[in-house]
Amino acid sequence: MCGIAGMVDLSGNRREPNPAVIRAMADVMFHRGPDEDGYLIRRGIGFANRRLSIVGLADGKQPIGNETGSVECVFNGEFFDYPERKRELISHGHTFKTHCDTELIPHTYEEKGDKLTDGLKGQFAFALVDHHRGRVILARDRFGVCPLYWTKVRDEGGEWLLFGSEIKTLLASGMVKAKPDHKGLAVLFTCFGVPGPRTCFEGISLLPPGHKITIDLGGSGLAAKMEETAYYRLDFPTIGNERKGLDATLANAFEEKLLASVKRRLHADVPVVSYLSGGVDSGIVVAMASKVLGRAIPAFTIAIQDPKLDETSDALVAARHVGAQPISVKFGKAEIQATYPELVQAAESPVIDTSCGALLLLARAVRQNGYKVALTGEGSDEWMAGYPWHKANRVLNRLNLPFLPLGRVARKLIHTYWGVPKVSKDIIERSISAAGGYNGWHDIYGLNQYNRFRFFSEDMHRRVGDFVPFEDFNLPTNEMKKWHPLHRELYISGRCHLPGLLLNAKGDRVAMHSSVETRYPFLDEEVFEFLASVHPDHKFKGLGEKHILRLVAEKYLPKECAWRRKAMFRAPFDSFEINEHSEPYINQLLSDESVERAGYFQPSAIRYWRDRSKAYRQNAPIRTTLEMGLVGVLATQLWHHLYIDPNLCELPDWKSLKPDARVATVPCEKQN
Repeated sequence: MCGIAGMVDLSGNRREPNPAVIRAMADVMFHRGPDEDGYLIRRGIGFANRRLSIVGLADGKQPIGNETGSVECVFNGEFFDYPERKRELISHGHTFKTHCDTELIPHTYEEKGDKLTDGLKGQFAFALVDHHRGRVILARDRFGVCPLYWTKVRDEGGEWLLFGSEIKTLLASGMVKAKPDHKGLAVLFTCFGVPGPRTCFEGISLLPPGHKITIDLGGSGLAAKMEETAYYRLDFPTIGNERKGLDATLANAFEEKLLASVKRRLHADVPVVSYLSGGVDSGIVVAMASKVLGRAIPAFTIAIQDPKLDETSDALVAARHVGAQPISVKFGKAEIQATYPELVQAAESPVIDTSCGALLLLARAVRQNGYKVALTGEGSDEWMAGYPWHKANRVLNRLNLPFLPLGRVARKLIHTYWGVPKVSKDIIERSISAAGGYNGWHDIYGLNQYNRFRFFSEDMHRRVGDFVPFEDFNLPTNEMKKWHPLHRELYISGRCHLPGLLLNAKGDRVAMHSSVETRYPFLDEEVFEFLASVHPDHKFKGLGEKHILRLVAEKYLPKECAWRRKAMFRAPFDSFEINEHSEPYINQLLSDESVERAGYFQPSAIRYWRDRSKAYRQNAPIRTTLEMGLVGVLATQLWHHLYIDPNLCELPDWKSLKPDARVATVPCEKQN
């Protein structure tokens, strides 16, 4: 993958961007493309690219255009069907000048015009200009693997649209001032991440997955016309129309889809490795990749420094089965504290999930060992109900009787016991309505949202008001009402949790911070559409998640790996507790002075709940909920210091914070 950035003149005067600004936007994302850079500056537009060369190593310099140069583009990502699409386009008379998959974009545009995204499959974000028509297209892939941020700014001559793979590119232009979006922070305190379009920065938007922006540049005094549209949306069958059949028959069909997806993602002109945990998702990816390659694929795993959470031995069982010797990276309390500033710097938003720092170190280990492409298992939990709250929701719903919703009563009793703050009935009902009806995500998102009412200051409550994040996502509520309730849950997973957290703070942003591209076999259009069509009982059987995947995994992995239940890794807040070994920034950021200076939270509430949380058993649901809120507070304070006001602690700001490039890696069996 790479990084892209640029400017588009919306005034209609076709002004030429300042080359120094375009270069500054590219330079700040050097980590996304250390291999080479490229620029396109014409009247009305300026594009930049930082390249991480993976396909077409010798001749893939961007921008890349069609035969005549009338259509040019910059691109971040990979098209996994590149060989087939290239042959098809050549058969239609197109001439390719490179061996790089970027060249698919201008030739596909010549074939399909504004519908070019219909003919592109993979993980991508790109900017294309048609010089003859005076048209610019910005687009992002179907599942949101590759980010694309944009904003509008005014100057003396009119208005510009700025875009980039990271928010840093917009800030580096010198034309955008970093200001907090308080409602964006409220989204974080509901969804564990920020899935877009709103971000934590005022005026800066994230193009949602499966969306594109089309800009007619105008001219002769006519202002540009800009339109954002969705070209793809996650979809599920109407309830009763789902695909049913014998488990074995459906598992065989799924195996064919997943194996083909893994094979496509092994296409590269550099070696490909894989992440490996003790779970079935990464395990089957490693096993299938090894089968395709005819040899064991190199694997990297995390050694969590907690015997209750460490999956090293489980990962080793899967690795040895396929003949791999995984490299392991230690991750404990010291690493959590040391990596958090860099993690938030990379994610450009507060990060509530304490496990994300492990993925930052894992990517760094991949790079230090000479690799720059890694397969990973994200998407499996989203498409096959892999998270524990699906089970909790199903258990509580089974308590319901006709005309007697005991499940709802049980939830209220649990919330009362946990001391959950009261939330207005209007906000609760609007949240449910915006998601097409109640589903399991309200159980987990609702608990996190209560932290907003625990910790926010009076000023934050005034700024956020009765804002409901679910209403921000433009969900297809009418269609969702027709789906099976589990499919509504899976849609929310794919629209909110996946791009907002997993593909941001655990995926693209932390991997590309170390110049590593991550690829996702479960985030394949054909894999998703097959799983979406299958009846929920084949995915979530009884209380057993990922049933159809486990049937396939039995063919590739030892049975204990295939049927091992998901283990959630989330380091407790006491990882940030203060002692003689703690990082100084923690106490500094949570001091009354710093909390009041930032203005988001109540210092008294932070003190109270830090003490109160210790009264509950480790990993008890109420303590977990409180710790997520406390980590959110700390992470927000840290984000504010790095990006908004560098006076909350002794750390430098985002421009000056330097990564600690060291990471210890040893073979798994040498771990203590």
